[in-house]
Amino acid sequence: MIHPSAIIHSGAQIGANCELGPYCVIGEHVVLGAGNRLHSHVVVDGHTVIGNENEIFPFTTVGVRSQDLKWAGGTTWTRIGDHNTFREHVEIHSATGDGEATVIGSHNNILAGSHIAHNCVLQNHTILSSAGLAGHVLVEDHAIVAGKSNVHQFCRVGTMSIIGGMSKVVQDVPPYMMIDGNPAVTRTVNKLGLERNGVSEEAQKALRQAFKILFKEKLTISNALLKIAAELPPLPEILRLAEFTRTSERGLCK
Repeated sequence: MIHPSAIIHSGAQIGANCELGPYCVIGEHVVLGAGNRLHSHVVVDGHTVIGNENEIFPFTTVGVRSQDLKWAGGTTWTRIGDHNTFREHVEIHSATGDGEATVIGSHNNILAGSHIAHNCVLQNHTILSSAGLAGHVLVEDHAIVAGKSNVHQFCRVGTMSIIGGMSKVVQDVPPYMMIDGNPAVTRTVNKLGLERNGVSEEAQKALRQAFKILFKEKLTISNALLKIAAELPPLPEILRLAEFTRTSERGLCK
């Protein structure tokens, strides 16, 4: 299942039932799990470990050296889980510091032209649509970053949130919310995303109330969190939103 034109370093480890298409290039320190499909013209290099059953489309690069000017050598990693899809022209860069890693979990759908920079962490079931992530960005489970949006370094994108297309994100994206704009602001609760992920109506109602307290009542963050704790039920979604807000270092998209 390896095309004759593919170039594979003798030190690379290729799992069972992998399909490597025309003109793929696999570097010395690459480990591919079982059942991966690389269509054609895919480059996987650096200290890169890829799990099982991933599909990578043409002209994607995985694990190449960071573009960060602070890169000073050493062993930097790219780690990818299982059942991910990486469409055409996706770029995934290795970490910057020695021993550090860029990490992508499982069941993610990374659409054409997306860029994932050094030290990013994508959890599971995320979607990036021709989006750009600067270094050290965290994207939590079930989050969606829509077309041509870009996320500033060190920002967090909370679970089940959605970023509207063409947005400029310079602060943390709160979980369960919909944000949009340049610069991006929090618009409302991500109702469709919550329904798709089976969030209860009780939790959805509480999140709508939390949205009003955080973003409509002109309270300080500390006072908003006190009011949420006093007035809303301690549901997992409310506790998660409060913890995310409390630990934000860049502040929330207002």
